Amino acid sequence: MPMTAAELRRTFTDFFVERGHKPYPSMGLIPHHPAAPMFANAGMNQFLPVILGEEPIPNPPRATSIQKCVRVKGKHDDINTVGTDGSHLSFFEMLGNFSFGDYFKDRAIAYAWELLTEVYGIPTDRLWVTVHDSDDEAAAIWRDQIGVPAERIQRMGEDNFWEMGETGPCGPCSEIYFDMGEEFGDGGGPAHGSEERFLEIWNLVFMQYNRSADGTLTDLPNKIIDTGAGLERTLAVLQGVASLFDTDELRRLVEVAERTTGRTYGEDPKADVALRVLADHARSAAFLINDGVFPSNEERGYVLRRIMRRAIRQAYGMGVESLVLPAMAEGAIEVMGGAYPGLLKNRDFILDVVTREEERFRQTLKTGSAMLDGALSGREGTLPGEVAFQLHDTYGFPLELTLEIAAERGRDVDLAGFDAAMAAQRTRGRASQGGGGADAQRVDVYRELVDQFGPTEFTGYVEQASTARILAVEGGGDRMELFLDRTPFYAESGGQVGDTGLIRTETGVARVLDTTHAVAGLHRHQIEVVEGHLLPAQEAQAVVDVERRSSIRRNHSATHLLHWAFRSVLGQHVKQHGSLVAPDRLRFDFSHFSQVGPDEMTEVQRRANAEVLANDPVRAYETTQDEAHKLGAIALFGEKYGDIVRVVEAGQHSIELCGGTHVGATGAVGPIRLLSEGSIGSNLRRVEALTGVASLERFSADEQALSQVAKLLRVTPGEVVEAVEKLHGEYRGLQDQLTAARRQSAVGQARELAAQAVDGVVVANVTPMERQDVQTLAVAVRDLSGIRAVVLGSAPAAGGVALVAAVSADSGLNAGELLADPAKVVGGGAGRQKELSVAGGRDPSRLDEALLLVRPNSA
Repeated sequence: MPMTAAELRRTFTDFFVERGHKPYPSMGLIPHHPAAPMFANAGMNQFLPVILGEEPIPNPPRATSIQKCVRVKGKHDDINTVGTDGSHLSFFEMLGNFSFGDYFKDRAIAYAWELLTEVYGIPTDRLWVTVHDSDDEAAAIWRDQIGVPAERIQRMGEDNFWEMGETGPCGPCSEIYFDMGEEFGDGGGPAHGSEERFLEIWNLVFMQYNRSADGTLTDLPNKIIDTGAGLERTLAVLQGVASLFDTDELRRLVEVAERTTGRTYGEDPKADVALRVLADHARSAAFLINDGVFPSNEERGYVLRRIMRRAIRQAYGMGVESLVLPAMAEGAIEVMGGAYPGLLKNRDFILDVVTREEERFRQTLKTGSAMLDGALSGREGTLPGEVAFQLHDTYGFPLELTLEIAAERGRDVDLAGFDAAMAAQRTRGRASQGGGGADAQRVDVYRELVDQFGPTEFTGYVEQASTARILAVEGGGDRMELFLDRTPFYAESGGQVGDTGLIRTETGVARVLDTTHAVAGLHRHQIEVVEGHLLPAQEAQAVVDVERRSSIRRNHSATHLLHWAFRSVLGQHVKQHGSLVAPDRLRFDFSHFSQVGPDEMTEVQRRANAEVLANDPVRAYETTQDEAHKLGAIALFGEKYGDIVRVVEAGQHSIELCGGTHVGATGAVGPIRLLSEGSIGSNLRRVEALTGVASLERFSADEQALSQVAKLLRVTPGEVVEAVEKLHGEYRGLQDQLTAARRQSAVGQARELAAQAVDGVVVANVTPMERQDVQTLAVAVRDLSGIRAVVLGSAPAAGGVALVAAVSADSGLNAGELLADPAKVVGGGAGRQKELSVAGGRDPSRLDEALLLVRPNSA
């Protein structure tokens, strides 16, 4: 029986785990790294922080994963070709193995060849490889170490050079192709033959360079292996099928499409396209929704909507009047749920989303298709852009769908006319747009409040309790939205969280849970009624939680002081890129090209606290943007400002544009305590800090911990460092003594083993000991006079097998080669080191059998 998709996943992972790779689960389809694409499209996406040097190399430095991927945009825009043949997919799985500063080309190539030929059993004479024009090293490995005939190693140009972008890590790659056979097209290998005949199944990327802005390539300090093998393509080879849609899992989805549409795959080429589209797009949609993408007209949501609507239209075009996506998505969940249990967990939610989207779009199709049919039938030549825009604007008929239907009839669409109509519509609607992220369903209500009563008057700069009038109470139940004509509650913005507190009227009391902007200029108080009820037009007392606000003010002013301190210590290139000003802590994000060192952090903290001790005034005032710029006020990254801006001067050095609340003098901030510093992206750092009481509590906790350590060491707190250093020295001394004792013991045991040598070779199964001890013993035996080579095996108490081979420099033997076959017997793998090689295994019961393979015949 051919290998199934489930077996392929398991076999691939097991192969690399056995060779020291840590298995990583697939990351979600929505990457969070700023350098990542819109959707995860390769296994390396989750390792970007390591590749870019933002995070340390993991331990172990080897990884393997099966990454779910979506490629539908940009260089890999496959969506319009999916279904037209058997080789394109919008969703696929990428099998990958990775090495970060560990092994490089020779082992990556050997692993790939061993897996494909020895584990999967792919005939070697059906495989071709390509290397970059400049990569003589890889070509030599394929030819001399692996044994691939030179005529099946082809050199290619930019197709065999991987790069993230114009700068950064890059390097040559080597691709492995499978020859599908003469019936699939011209020969000549992947460089010259037919794309249909030579199927790429694995790409081995050798990241060995860093490209600078001027194009210069320099060697990376830690070279990286990043490989990717398409699961579906590999499966097609193993199952002996020409189309990816004939592999076991996708074929099951095609069968679901057959049952859903009533059509039979293979009878009609046009229907076959539709069935393939349904199979692929349903799988993509299920995974995208499961990972948090929802159909919309923006970015990822738009891509999902486009995928779903293309599938729906294929069914619609076959005359299928009932919904198809729910059944197709359920089929995808059933087929893929074993490998990805999250699909099963979110089944009902996924089906609900696809059902609602298809119901809405079928109505759009019904109305828009009729109008488009009439427009195409009633005129010759290019379809006017105004017609395409009317379909889009009035009926919600997507432009892509208009283009696709027109193309099927051999017609063009006036895209320039469409763009002009769209621009005119935006100009007309600009006055009614904007507004701080209000819910679309509520925006009319919010704007009506602003139009009727004007913007909310914010009194919180000078008051923490204000008398106000209730303008509206929206929603039902105990939790509602309340709007006042004036308020001391700060609405969340600029990183500062919204205020909480109480609102009282003569008929009730409400607790304010949060304050946000409903639309620009309108404060929305999210309330929980705790007593009675509150009514529009009532007079109300709005009281901010003073203690919480005071903590927020301290943290906000501290953020300004830290911004200045970081710029003064690290350089003027430092710019704030976001913050969180909460009552319990502050978080400050800023631009910087490297980790902030301990000494720099100490100096930043010292300078910020010096500003606190100075107790200088914190002044806030409004001025023009031009005047603020002349004063040197710093504008925050990404913020938009009007002609009149609010300037906050905190002490003698910090001056920024800011709309938040602050202390009256720097001394009110209290001690600033930096807690952590780390990377959040390329050239972006994040620190967290405490102020005021929270900082004092942390100092107190640290002091108590220090006292407890001193008590355990029986010294004073001031003597702790000296005592720990002394203790550490004693520990190291004991370690050295233990090591010496082990060596001495090894020397004694080594002489006993050396007495068993045959022709200068010692092969022995030694008593159970730790792997390092086996290695120490092997070296001790090898270093004795007359010993050419030693191979020792042991079964450590922790389990498994330890094998060590050591050879003298003039023996003519290779330690790695001596261990290669024994390691396979015990279910492990061996290194390739020449004079000292170490191997592991899983089956100690076969250790003696393994050692027989290297024991001299005369033994």
